[in-house]
Amino acid sequence: MNYIIKDGFDNMDFVKVTAMLATTYWSPGIEIDEVVQAAIYSTLVVGAFDEQNQQIGFARLVSDRTRFAYILDVVIDEACRQQGIGQALINYMLSHPNLKDVYQWLLITRDAHEFYKKLGFQVTERAPNYMEIRTPWENRRKI
Repeated sequence: MNYIIKDGFDNMDFVKVTAMLATTYWSPGIEIDEVVQAAIYSTLVVGAFDEQNQQIGFARLVSDRTRFAYILDVVIDEACRQQGIGQALINYMLSHPNLKDVYQWLLITRDAHEFYKKLGFQVTERAPNYMEIRTPWENRRKI
């Protein structure tokens, strides 16, 4: 499947994003006003779009762009799963130039541990439901 990745609030189809998120275990029945508000206050929103420019994936990130970035709401249209789209969204965020100083990447997952481990995340010692990429303090990029 061919797809492109776009970021930015104005590029997202929030009707489609809401429909996808409303079927997840972490936000069942979520409504568009909450999805839009969360996106407005997020540091980065990213979408995957098919050849007809229909949104087929979404992820967002909250960050101070220095010490931490928290990835959430990663969702792929059910018909488009298992094609590398989720991985592409995460890699896009991890390599985004506005986030180059971030040294601690966080997310919470109930059942996608193996997926995120392939992208460099590991289960944190602080709680079994949290995963992170954490650059050692002494190796961080100095500002």
